[in-house]
Amino acid sequence: MSKPRVLALLVLALVLLVLAGCGQGGTASTPTSAQAPQATAAPAASANDLLADVKKRGKLLIATDANYKPQSFKNPDGSFEGFDVDVGREVAKRLGVQAEFVDVNFDTVTAGSWNGRWDINVGSMTITPDRRKALFFSSPYYYTPAAFAVHKDSKAASIDDLKGKKVGVGAATTYLDYLQGKLNLEGETILKPAPDGATAQVYDTDALALTDLALGDGTRLDAVLTALPTIEDAVKGGQPFKVLGDPVYYEDLGIALDQKSPLDSKGLADAISAIVDDMHKDGTLTALAKKYYSSDLTSKK
Repeated sequence: MSKPRVLALLVLALVLLVLAGCGQGGTASTPTSAQAPQATAAPAASANDLLADVKKRGKLLIATDANYKPQSFKNPDGSFEGFDVDVGREVAKRLGVQAEFVDVNFDTVTAGSWNGRWDINVGSMTITPDRRKALFFSSPYYYTPAAFAVHKDSKAASIDDLKGKKVGVGAATTYLDYLQGKLNLEGETILKPAPDGATAQVYDTDALALTDLALGDGTRLDAVLTALPTIEDAVKGGQPFKVLGDPVYYEDLGIALDQKSPLDSKGLADAISAIVDDMHKDGTLTALAKKYYSSDLTSKK
């Protein structure tokens, strides 16, 4: 073979090798438009979902007020008990995870912006339009009447006799809003207006207000406004109270979730609503209510 021909063949081979190398590099470094979203979109969606996160870790963090018997309270050994606690445990069970409870003041919960410190609140929270601005709510899981408690030595014969009196209420509650004339309920109506000139004495919890009322009629308080089951449980436990008049309004109570959660909480809220609906249908909520209350509070009479 002549030298010119050999040289020509070598040059041609070199050109082919260069072109092949460029083709391989282009294919490896430039994904198609169909491939790009498949690599990133799916992980991002699941990574930002609270429901998926709860199931992955196998634990549901539940905030509740441990000083609100019989809804939620602590036993001497530190274990949680109460209607709300049992409801929370059942919700976690149906999600396929374990329940873990966190003792949190009610006013901290109602404000929202929990920063992921807990996942949900099962704390007998009344569903109101104002709270819906910061929180997602499940379907109502039960309904409670709000009522006035007075000391057994009180001479008050009706709610009107509390005019100008001092009434204890928990912080950030519908009871405080009611006394201040700014309560806006969802699905319910106010049955009796607040007593004229009644002054609200605000406590961290309703239980602390009842403790002061137990000191004597008018010693620190003239009355306490709270959930009727709470008053009934206190009387059953030997506290010197009596219920004054009929309930002043009823409350629709739901499980709450933070709208500003670091992980999207809407999916978990929807899942819990479906669970609550099922618990109504299969009688679970009724059975739990009868365990703690003298009547079934899980349906409107």
